[in-house]
Amino acid sequence: MSLRRSTSWLQRLSFASVVILTIGLLVPTSVSAQQRKPSEWLKIAVEKLCAEQSLPGVLAQQELQDAWLLNENETKRNGQVFRIEQRFSLPSGKELRVVRFQPGGRLRRFTVELHSLEKDQPKPLIQAMADGGCTTRSGRRIIRDRSSPAIKLEQLDGDLQTIRWSETLQAPWPTGRDPGGPRVALIDSGLAYDLPIYRNNLARDPNGKPLGYDFWDMDAWPYDGDTSRGAFLPIRHGSAVASVLVREAPTVALIPFRYPRPDMSRLADAIELAAKAGVRILAMPLGSRKPEQWTAFAKSLKAQPNILAIVSAGNDGHDIDQERLWPATLTLDNLIVVTSADAFGRLARGSNWGAKSVDIMLPAENVPVIDFRGAKGKASGSSYAVPRLAALAARILTKQPSLTTAQLKARIFERATQSPYEKGVVAVGWIPDPMRD
Repeated sequence: MSLRRSTSWLQRLSFASVVILTIGLLVPTSVSAQQRKPSEWLKIAVEKLCAEQSLPGVLAQQELQDAWLLNENETKRNGQVFRIEQRFSLPSGKELRVVRFQPGGRLRRFTVELHSLEKDQPKPLIQAMADGGCTTRSGRRIIRDRSSPAIKLEQLDGDLQTIRWSETLQAPWPTGRDPGGPRVALIDSGLAYDLPIYRNNLARDPNGKPLGYDFWDMDAWPYDGDTSRGAFLPIRHGSAVASVLVREAPTVALIPFRYPRPDMSRLADAIELAAKAGVRILAMPLGSRKPEQWTAFAKSLKAQPNILAIVSAGNDGHDIDQERLWPATLTLDNLIVVTSADAFGRLARGSNWGAKSVDIMLPAENVPVIDFRGAKGKASGSSYAVPRLAALAARILTKQPSLTTAQLKARIFERATQSPYEKGVVAVGWIPDPMRD
């Protein structure tokens, strides 16, 4: 359990400190401060503020010079402060963010970020990451192309100049053709849709433009990246999941949606958009323990009976009949819940189960995948059971496109058998080989 406290710096200051700060605000900003490079601000912040003991906001401001404290936040765990964030306004109009991670009172990590402000919205520019000894070990820099939607993330050495590698955060849609197969919407962290394997597997409008949407950033480019840990540390998940789907159902027409973590009620809009695009299958390897996040999803999915949603049971080793997980424990006719088993029909280690809540288990351990870079690898878990079952559903629809959702669901359940090793862990059964048609 954590307690988050936001403290106004004026409330923390003594009268003398307020006088000192007021005098400091009257001093004109130096020209050098206005012209200071972004990396210089980061280096100064590490040098002046990364110490074993944190500096209160006003003292930190005095160390930075020409910076103005905006606010200071402390996060406590078990009564101890383990995270401190300070935000400063700079003469250039940019914002400097300093974060100390100090579990147990000992500094473990110190990060500094510089953000620009565009239309009152922060845009991350560059980050420096120092260790507990205040040595800058690495940095990250975001490069935007003003003439296109392209955005790159550069991994930097500790000098904040030398580029180790570069990866894509957002790209223009590729040219290609609609494969013409069943339309499947994937709601995940997004998709590296510029990879060659997706060029001719994207559903397109009559003008050839791919269909899809980013419900996180609310723009037209749902590129792969869960940025809940921060803009500089994206988690890539959707591309690996999608690679399984297009391999096992080569004619599928994929519509990627980046899920709306900032506002999960937007899932209702995603389902409505999917329905308008003619989607028959919705693949969603997502879940949480917060039922309020899934109210809009449940209502919208129920209103679209032509869509069959396939969702994951989760991967925290729980019986979700007892410890509920959403949306897996929703009771909707047009929803199938799937979990991961090994090749012999044994529930995979760490995968969730439920004699009532989970319908199907199928082999989804060490599944070949292609990640957002185009690199081959293997992955395991109920997230990868979802595209395998969605691919099976798509192949069935390819042969029998007139099937109703209920009929399609019945065809899938007909494939299930009793596992020789597991009883009472899923409601319907085990599909030994979802690729066998």
